[in-house]
Amino acid sequence: MPLTTGIVGLPNVGKSTLFNAITRAGAESANYPFCTIDPNVGVVDVPDERLDRLAEMVKPQRVVPTHFQFTDIAGLVKGASKGEGLGNQFLSHIREVDAIIHVVRCFEDENITHVAGKVDPASDIETINLELILADLESVERRLERVSRQKKSGDKMATLQHAALTKLKEALTEGIPARQVELSDEEREAIKGTLNLLTAKKVLYAANVGEEDAADPWSNPYVQEVKRIADGEGAEVVPISAQLEAEIAELEGEERRQFLAELGLEQSGLDRLVAAAYQLLGLITYFTAGEKEVRAWTIRRGTKAPQAAGVIHSDFERGFIRAEVIGYEDLMAAGSLAAAREKGLLRLEGKDYVVRDGDIMHFRFNV
Repeated sequence: MPLTTGIVGLPNVGKSTLFNAITRAGAESANYPFCTIDPNVGVVDVPDERLDRLAEMVKPQRVVPTHFQFTDIAGLVKGASKGEGLGNQFLSHIREVDAIIHVVRCFEDENITHVAGKVDPASDIETINLELILADLESVERRLERVSRQKKSGDKMATLQHAALTKLKEALTEGIPARQVELSDEEREAIKGTLNLLTAKKVLYAANVGEEDAADPWSNPYVQEVKRIADGEGAEVVPISAQLEAEIAELEGEERRQFLAELGLEQSGLDRLVAAAYQLLGLITYFTAGEKEVRAWTIRRGTKAPQAAGVIHSDFERGFIRAEVIGYEDLMAAGSLAAAREKGLLRLEGKDYVVRDGDIMHFRFNV
């Protein structure tokens, strides 16, 4: 399964323009609220120079990158949690995602309407966050009502769920997101997978700037305001010009690299967005390499070898014996897998080995 993110924001902040640019999926984008009715889902390859260099070395029949899934929903407005502006139906589309990308408008343009009449990142963020909190509060209250009845019978699980839900309700009522609520391990386990609260998800702010600010976005006072808010929440910020990304998306190869260089950019907004999301979620990449296929795999930092193997196939995890491993830098220095093997750089690791970012792995298993 690819990493999944939901894109939220007010109408006309550049959500769909950004989605179009990074997925080339052609989601409708227009200068009026609610032009995005159904959720747009796009899956993009995760750019990784290590995969490209590994493929050049091995020359496989095919190269398979890992993937990143974006779900773009309609712009939310005040009252969305209660159904205003077609709102609540859209919130359900992003309850299953791993993280939320919150697009915030950080540019002035008299030709693009702002629903509040002026550009104000702090107010915009507060509006969206409040709607997510209210949507979660409604879910928690409904669940708490059912659990309260079960708790009366002395059910231990219901008692733990009731304690957790009560804490969540109190926090959400005070405007505190679920991710900031302290729960015991038992309480957290008791409600795991039952609610999919929106405010429990990690947040990445995409500060959408005009083309003129793309080379030096941090000098934009609106971006600075978003950064101040994000720092207080423990969230990440990636400045990005959605309009510029739309132009970059039309280019490939050397033409694309030259265009980025002319703009004073080392990476596209997509590259920076993906890298920030990986960092936020504690994700790393390992590789498998052979004549048939060179492939990238995404796992959580701290994953042990058998579980990493299980990402490929459950049989690999169930019958795991050991893994043959070499770090990316070591392989590049050796020049080839054969040379690395001759130099004794490939090592055998067992069930307790914690996979590192950039590992090239070959699993041995028996089912």
